[in-house]
Amino acid sequence: MLYTFLYPYVTEASFLNVLRYPSFRIVMAAFTALILTLFLYPPFIRRLQIFKYGQEVRKDGPEAHLKKQGTPTMGGVLLLGAVFVSTVIWSDVRHGAVWLLLLVTMGYGAVGFYDDYKKIKYKDPAGLAGRWKLFWQFSIGAVALGIWASGHGTIPFDTSISVPFVSIKLFLPTIPPIIYLPLALTLLVVGTSNAVNLTDGLDGLAIGPVIVASFVFLVLAYAAGTTLAAFNIADYLRIVHVEGAAELTIFCAAVIGAGIGFLWYNAYPALVFMGDVGALALGGALGMLAILTKNELLSGLLHGVFLAETLSVMIQSTYFKYTKKKFGEGRRVFRMAPVHHHFEKSGWPEPRVVIRFWIVSVMLALVALASLKLR
Repeated sequence: MLYTFLYPYVTEASFLNVLRYPSFRIVMAAFTALILTLFLYPPFIRRLQIFKYGQEVRKDGPEAHLKKQGTPTMGGVLLLGAVFVSTVIWSDVRHGAVWLLLLVTMGYGAVGFYDDYKKIKYKDPAGLAGRWKLFWQFSIGAVALGIWASGHGTIPFDTSISVPFVSIKLFLPTIPPIIYLPLALTLLVVGTSNAVNLTDGLDGLAIGPVIVASFVFLVLAYAAGTTLAAFNIADYLRIVHVEGAAELTIFCAAVIGAGIGFLWYNAYPALVFMGDVGALALGGALGMLAILTKNELLSGLLHGVFLAETLSVMIQSTYFKYTKKKFGEGRRVFRMAPVHHHFEKSGWPEPRVVIRFWIVSVMLALVALASLKLR
């Protein structure tokens, strides 16, 4: 917003020239979101306590989690608010792709908000029925991808798929839109949204990899969309050049800043949980970033922690049903799914599980960044 409305006056006020540089606005977006969350969470948490918006803990979960009963939840409301405000202030509001990111983020946040509200009101950890959650996730995601496909997303519609560690000059397959769009919607937008939600089961567990992934997407978006003088970074790195992708870095920076501010209060022992309102929204945003920056396959590596959590649930559920049908008794692969609970049941303290998952996330991020040069 500041860039859109103030930069035209750069001739009268030369200091406004800094708004022209994404690098400056990246720093300011992260700083703005960080300050908003750091200073607003204490009164926000007190307000949640007053309204008794406390977490409902699963009775079949690890016993250590019973002490989390009543911890304020729906902290994602403030996190998303900080992301929205910071993004709007420091991005070019004429950029359609930024609004597509915000559409998915805030839309999925609304679905998660209603889910959390039902859990609190009816004291039921199940919340919104899964079929309705998926219905709204698919609907919102379809609208966003439909706008992008119609050419109104600023970033050109592109169904090519870049392969990590392979130069686009050697191999860059293009998938028909009728196949690409349903797959992108299901696997990336909806899939990543629910994967982050599954991961959000321990203090600080989900937000750490979200921050790491947002940083990597910031680098990828900047590389894909920035041309310095006559030097095209994307051509040099042999990755897909995405016109306008550099503006997405402002959103990534806002997520990083807000995520760090939230982690200050979500670190073990957590003073607040993000709830589905935050987890569904941030996951959907990461999925959209993978699509818009043309890193669909690379996101599978980058989101390895989220993917492992999802696969553990699928494996556990499938094997249990199979053994129950065959032997009359359901058997399990893991002590409990998602897999972070398996490690808890194996005797790992909660902070150890979280920190080690963060380490894995950072390692995967480094490999993802290395793919920029190893082509």
